[in-house]
Amino acid sequence: MAEKAAGGGVQSVERVFELLELITDAGGEVTLSELSASTDLPLPTIHRLLRTLVMKGYARQLPNRRYALGPRLIRLGEGANKQLGALARPQLKMLVDRLGETSNMAVLDSDMVVYIAQVPSSHSMRMFTEVGRRAHTHDTGVGKAILAQLDNETVRNIVTRAGMPTPTEKSIGSVEQLLEELENIRERGYSIDEQEQELGVRCFAMAVPDAPTPTAISVSGPISRVDESFADKAVPLLRSAAQAISDDLNLAS
Repeated sequence: MAEKAAGGGVQSVERVFELLELITDAGGEVTLSELSASTDLPLPTIHRLLRTLVMKGYARQLPNRRYALGPRLIRLGEGANKQLGALARPQLKMLVDRLGETSNMAVLDSDMVVYIAQVPSSHSMRMFTEVGRRAHTHDTGVGKAILAQLDNETVRNIVTRAGMPTPTEKSIGSVEQLLEELENIRERGYSIDEQEQELGVRCFAMAVPDAPTPTAISVSGPISRVDESFADKAVPLLRSAAQAISDDLNLAS
């Protein structure tokens, strides 16, 4: 008979997902002792569940005895991202129709952001971000919008593991500078990629509230078109779109 959890779920299933989330929060790789210190589960239970996850391909044991996320999770993640992108597409299209610039959606994937949906603008000159592209968090509009939703310790861990390359002279290159920028983002409610990823390109981005995984949407284009007057129009529309996507996600859950 299946073991029941207090909330009506199956306890062993809840424990499996707890372990997967702990491995994810640790950057995708963790020791057995680190898992044990992060959960109230008995060590034999952790070991048994990990053994099952490894057998099924949802976790793997590395030569150094650490545990990492397994390759079968990639297929599940890709499928979920496609569904999330499809759900958001009407709102992304609304942004392009109203603003005339390319709109994107990205999620936090380990220590990077991955773009999962895009509606391109009709302009020949536009930002060439592609669906499936992975990017750093500290120098992208969507990345900074996502980081602003996290606590500073988590931000430090993410950028320490991923590194902080500076693609342009305008890119943020230190953790302290990034934390200061994130505080500004929290106060105003949206982020700006001020030619930090690509010279000549400006991006406005906003986090999707209450998303199941850290998520953000953005509009971007050349600085000649994406200026202060553009921001006055874009920010309210981004806020409306982010909330609509959040509402749709809650309805779908």
